[in-house]
Amino acid sequence: MRDLRVCEVVKTLDAGGAEVLLVERLRRAPRANKDYTVVCLQASTDELIERLRASGITVVNLGPSPRPLVYADLVRTVRRLAPDVLNVHSPTPAAVLWPFVRLARRRPLLVSTVHYCRRPTTVHFNRLTTGISMLADRLTRRLDDRTVAVSSQVAHSPSVRGARRLLTRVHGVDVTEQRLWATRSAIVRCEFGVPEGAFLVACVANFRPEKNHALLIQAAAEVLRARADAVFLLAGDGPLKEHVAGEIERRGLGGRVRILGRVRQAGRLAAAADLVVLSSHYEGLPVVVMEALAAGVPVVSTEVGGIPELVRSGWNGILTEPGSPAALAAGILEAMEPDVHRRLRSGAAAGSEGVEMADTAEWFEHLYEEMTAARRD
Repeated sequence: MRDLRVCEVVKTLDAGGAEVLLVERLRRAPRANKDYTVVCLQASTDELIERLRASGITVVNLGPSPRPLVYADLVRTVRRLAPDVLNVHSPTPAAVLWPFVRLARRRPLLVSTVHYCRRPTTVHFNRLTTGISMLADRLTRRLDDRTVAVSSQVAHSPSVRGARRLLTRVHGVDVTEQRLWATRSAIVRCEFGVPEGAFLVACVANFRPEKNHALLIQAAAEVLRARADAVFLLAGDGPLKEHVAGEIERRGLGGRVRILGRVRQAGRLAAAADLVVLSSHYEGLPVVVMEALAAGVPVVSTEVGGIPELVRSGWNGILTEPGSPAALAAGILEAMEPDVHRRLRSGAAAGSEGVEMADTAEWFEHLYEEMTAARRD
């Protein structure tokens, strides 16, 4: 009996949340009787591609294709691969692929993994992009054989409206690896120039509108007026990075609020921090939250998306009102209090097993096997 052919399609293989979740799941997926291929439309770095290939997974990078032809190349590639199961992690590729693959003589079983709640339609976001994404969602959900939401917030969002067979699965991270990085926190802190005795607040998030770094910088300014020992390190890349850097400079926060840019294996920064902070307008379920909790590091975040499913205010972190710099600053300052910080660290460590990626890898294996068995029957 031949191996089950599985193709996973993702728009990019950059260091974003959905991409990291996919790579880490596949690195832990059982290989018996499975043949995995990942197809991406572009990749600005080779980091995630290298991690997949080192694990024996085939990667097809369509990045060299001319932009107007990339979706035609995507369709041709998937048809050539002729997978038994096709799992797509972005709405636009799914909307392009589904009509073509459903017409194939032996079509694959179609799975959409949805990593996001639909973007709010506000002046902060490109309304055209939001409208295209909404249309792509509607075109694909009813054609899915299975739709998998990465959090219950995503499962209740318009992003999955119309799904006929909706499942929810919180993904996870490598808990053992994060705990190991936590034991090496002094080395990591030294690497990034964190002064001895400083209270390290880390933010791992690409510089995009939804991450709302402007809110974080305002909150950081308030925190730094009250706590001279605080240091903020911001890891990530994106179109707003220079704008955020300018705001840090304008407020005179340079040296105490630093942008690191893209950090390889950014989970080690979360593990080395005293606190992880997020200031997002909206989220699905951020990888950095799971990385922090796996390492026993508390999280202070705006109360958005799937974050409240993992962060319990007062137990393993503090949730604050979205859009309020004062509330975020107050949450950070509260979490920095020694007694509170000890309690939050204890809560974070106690719940770390709930974000183990190996369990999710097994879950997807069973899902694919059940789907193919049902088709044979």
